[in-house]
Amino acid sequence: MQKDDSFELYDIKVEVVNNGVKPMACNHKEGDCFLLSGENFSLPDGQSFPIYCLAALIPIITVKQRMTAPNDWISTDHEVACPDVNCGGVFKISRIGKRTFYHHQITATRIHG
Repeated sequence: MQKDDSFELYDIKVEVVNNGVKPMACNHKEGDCFLLSGENFSLPDGQSFPIYCLAALIPIITVKQRMTAPNDWISTDHEVACPDVNCGGVFKISRIGKRTFYHHQITATRIHG
């Protein structure tokens, strides 16, 4: 095993905003938010979040957790439209901090190489 098996991930905040063009149509309200820290997803007390919107966001937010090249679009584009074309909801994705994780603490799979 290599001596240092650490890696960093960004903590992510996703907040609902309105695009100002269409009314909100889904079960999310402007100002609703959730946090992603490592593999842990959390919502403020008493708030829910639509599973279909979450399913559309997961591929993007898991990439946003990782370090990316400054010129990569994932580093610069921070808003994603709601997957319902009739909804004016937009999800603002922010990197709000960084945490260090250790491979040996999160998986039993050994690092080869």
